[in-house]
Amino acid sequence: MQKVYEDVENDAGEVTRYRKHANGRGYVALKATAHPTAYVEANAYVEPGAELAAGCWVGAGSWIDRDAFISAGAFVGSNVHIGQSAIVGRGARVGSGSRVADGVHIGDNVRVGRDTRVNSDKLGAEATKAA
Repeated sequence: MQKVYEDVENDAGEVTRYRKHANGRGYVALKATAHPTAYVEANAYVEPGAELAAGCWVGAGSWIDRDAFISAGAFVGSNVHIGQSAIVGRGARVGSGSRVADGVHIGDNVRVGRDTRVNSDKLGAEATKAA
């Protein structure tokens, strides 16, 4: 299978190279880690330093920012932004359209509802409410 790359330049002129992940065809930066069983839907982006563990799911149009970690079995819906250095715990579910701020830790098996904003000053407190 031929590798497909896409280069994206930011406002500062820095270029990041992405490859299509074999499972889902989403874009994963060359300096990010995605387990082969992780599913990254098309039009999802995983930034450098981010890590996707085994069996996690990243929905279409989602953006996993730098140094974020998506744990095993976690589900990230469509059009979600996971902030820089944020952690989504094992088996957690982040609903479509949600925004998770930089550095937030969402605990294991926590449910974040659709279109929810989890701010860093709350440290995931809003996310602890079961959906």
